[in-house]
Amino acid sequence: MTLFRAATVQFQAVPDQPAQNLATVERLARQAVAEGAQLVVFPELCLLGYWHLRRHTASRLAELAQPVDGPLIRQVLALAKDLEAGIGVGFLEAADGQLFNAYAVCLPTGEVHVHRKLHAFEHAAIASGSSYTVFETPWAFRAGVLICWDNNLVENVRITALLGATVLLAPHQTGGTNSRSPHGMKPIPLEVWDQDPTEAFNGPNGREWLLRWLPARAHDNGIFVVFSNGVGPDDDELRTGNAMILDPYGRIIAETPGPAEAVVTADLDLDLVPLATGQRWMRGRRPELYGPLTIRRDEVDARTARFSTEPVSR
Repeated sequence: MTLFRAATVQFQAVPDQPAQNLATVERLARQAVAEGAQLVVFPELCLLGYWHLRRHTASRLAELAQPVDGPLIRQVLALAKDLEAGIGVGFLEAADGQLFNAYAVCLPTGEVHVHRKLHAFEHAAIASGSSYTVFETPWAFRAGVLICWDNNLVENVRITALLGATVLLAPHQTGGTNSRSPHGMKPIPLEVWDQDPTEAFNGPNGREWLLRWLPARAHDNGIFVVFSNGVGPDDDELRTGNAMILDPYGRIIAETPGPAEAVVTADLDLDLVPLATGQRWMRGRRPELYGPLTIRRDEVDARTARFSTEPVSR
C-alpha cells in the first residue's frame, strides 16, 4: 500500500488583504503539516478574495495582481520549503500584459507550477488560460490543477487525467451561486449564515449539489480529487465550504464536518489508481469517434450534422 497524506482547507478570505490572508494560509498550512500532510490545498483566489473583484476597475485589479515571482508567491514558496510540504494557493496573476485567475502550487523542491483558470468569468479584465497543468511531484505521482468552473466541464478533467494526473487539485469558490438552470444551484440568503449555516452547508445549494457531479469526476477518470472551497459570506453570496477528498472510485474519504474554517486530511492509497474503473474506461476509449468534441456547439447544426468513421470491412 502506497500512502500519501493530503490536506484540503476551507477558509474565508478577507477582500483585498493579501498579507492577512497569507497569515491565515501559513497558520493553517502549519496545522495541516502537523497532522502529517505532505500537500496542502487552499481555495481559489484565497490570497485576495473572490466575488468582490467583479466590482473593481481594471486598474484596481492591476494594482492587486502580482507576477508568480512576486513577493506573495515567494513567501508561500519559502513556507513550502520550511515545512517540507507542497502548498497550493489561489492568486491574481499579472503576466504577459494580462491578468489571470491563477493557482500556484509551491513545492518543497523550489518548483512552482501555475495554472491559469481556463474559463474565467469574474471580470472582463481577467483573461482565461489556454493550457492544462499537469506536473511531476516529489512523491512519485503526477498532479493536475483545475480551478472551479474548469472542473464542471467533463472534458477538462478527462484531459488532465489523460495527461497523467492521478491527483487533481480542485480549488473553488462555490456554493450558493446563481445558476441559470431552473434546477441548478441557487443563491443562499446572507442571513442564513447567522441563523443556521448548517442548512446551507448540507442543502441543495451546498453539499447536495456537489454530490451530483464531483464524485463522478473522480470515478469516471480513476483519480483522486482534492476539493477546496471558501466558506462564509463572499460579497453578496455565501460559500458553503464542503471541502473534501475523494478517491478514484468517487468515494468521499474525508470531508469537513460543518460550515466553518477547517483543515481536512486523508491518506491517499495511490495503489488504487491503476485498478480503478475510470482508468479501465480510459483505456477503452476510441478517439477516432470523438471528432464532434473538437467542434463548438454553436457551430454545429444538430439537425443536419453527421459524424462517422471509416466503414468497417466485413
